[in-house]
Amino acid sequence: MKNLMHKLLVPSIFSIAFLLVSCSGDGDKKESGAAQVQEVAKPAVPEKPNKIRYLNASRIFRDDNDKHLSAVEKIGIKPLASRDGIKNASRELKLVGGAMRYGESYVVDKLTHSSPFLVPEAAKLLQDIGTAFHDSLRNKHLPQYSIIVTSLLRTDADVKSLSRTNINASKRSVHCYGTTFDITYTRFVKHDDEGRSARDVDLKAVLTEVLRDLREQGRCYVKYELKQACFHITTRK
Repeated sequence: MKNLMHKLLVPSIFSIAFLLVSCSGDGDKKESGAAQVQEVAKPAVPEKPNKIRYLNASRIFRDDNDKHLSAVEKIGIKPLASRDGIKNASRELKLVGGAMRYGESYVVDKLTHSSPFLVPEAAKLLQDIGTAFHDSLRNKHLPQYSIIVTSLLRTDADVKSLSRTNINASKRSVHCYGTTFDITYTRFVKHDDEGRSARDVDLKAVLTEVLRDLREQGRCYVKYELKQACFHITTRK
C-alpha cells in the first residue's frame, strides 16, 4: 500500500509544480508585453482642438541684457577668445543639432557667427521648448513643424566679426557663455511636404505661448527681438 501511494503522489506533485511555473511565466510575459505597449504609446490628442492664443510677444518678453547676464554668470562658461578653445571650455558643452531630419523637435540653421554648442542646462531647455511646441501643435490639431535655432555659442572673435555687419552686436554678449540661443519666429520646418500647412502667424502664436509658460516657471529669460526676428532666450537653471 505504501509503495502504491508513493507512485500516485510523486507524479501529482511534479504536475502541480509544472502548472505553477507555467502560470507564473505567462504572467511575466503579459506584464512585459503591457510595459512595452506603454513605452511606445503616443500622447493622447484631444477630440476638440485647444484654442490658439495670440499673445503680444513684444509686451511679454522684455527681459533686458542685464537680466540675461545675471543668469549666465552663474552657470555659463568663461568666454572664449576663439573657437579653438571650445574643447577646453571651463564647463562641459554639448553639441546640439546636426544634420536636418524631419520629425526632430528643433533644427539648427546654417550658422555664420556662432557654433552649435550649449551648456547642458541650455541644451535641455532647447529640447524642452521643441517638445512642448510639438505637443501644443498636436493639441491644437495643427500640422507638425520644427522650430529653427539661428544662433548659439559665440566667441570673442565671432562677436568682433558680427559687429562689422550688425551694430547691435554687444561686446558683453550673453551668447559667449553657452547659455543662450535664438529661435526665429518667421520660419519653421514642415514635417510633411504634402500635408496641409499652418499659417506662420499661428505657429508664432504657439511658440510664444510655449515660451511664456517656461518663462513663468522660472526656466528662462526671453527678449523679443524685432530687427533680428527672433526670440533671444537664456536658460536660468
